[in-house]
Amino acid sequence: MPKIGMEPIRRAEIIHAAIREIGRAGSLDVTVRQIADRAGVSSALAHHYFGNKDGIFLAAFRRILDEFGRAVRTRLAAARTPDERLDAILGASFDPEQFSDEIVSAWLVFYVQAHHVPEAARLLRIYARRLDSNLRHAIRAMLPGAPRARAAELAEGAAAMIDGFYIRHALRPAPADGAAARARVRDYVRMAARELAG
Repeated sequence: MPKIGMEPIRRAEIIHAAIREIGRAGSLDVTVRQIADRAGVSSALAHHYFGNKDGIFLAAFRRILDEFGRAVRTRLAAARTPDERLDAILGASFDPEQFSDEIVSAWLVFYVQAHHVPEAARLLRIYARRLDSNLRHAIRAMLPGAPRARAAELAEGAAAMIDGFYIRHALRPAPADGAAARARVRDYVRMAARELAG
């Protein structure tokens, strides 16, 4: 029987262990026992808290999305100009805590999982809508006279570049360079915005 008050701590430990194991394996080919061992708990306790392996994976994905969302909101709260809003979104996307080997691997695994697990697909749709909305808002402010559709197209291109850098990082063994990725997306958006404004 778990100690009173320990459930949130144990849940967090199991979720963190799941992210680490998924990152290590680069797939969902991990067992509840492996996750539990890394968390220092029993498999029975992991099952008790999450029901099954899919429950653990979904909780891990929610944790990644929550942490990303908090990072975006914190950075956007300090942004005062359209450029700063864009930098806030890109900064959160390529922050070392998000653009790490294990988190990048987990993102790719969750994209695959979304093809088979409706809740994973729903969570990815929420993430994509929020990212697009934040990018559109920043880019529209950079292009006050441009049609909204053009700003939306530019936001879609920026979102695709973000996803693309995650995929490329997952496929190459080089260390993550979030600063370089952030600069490339920012340069793309600014160059395209100048062309549309001119």
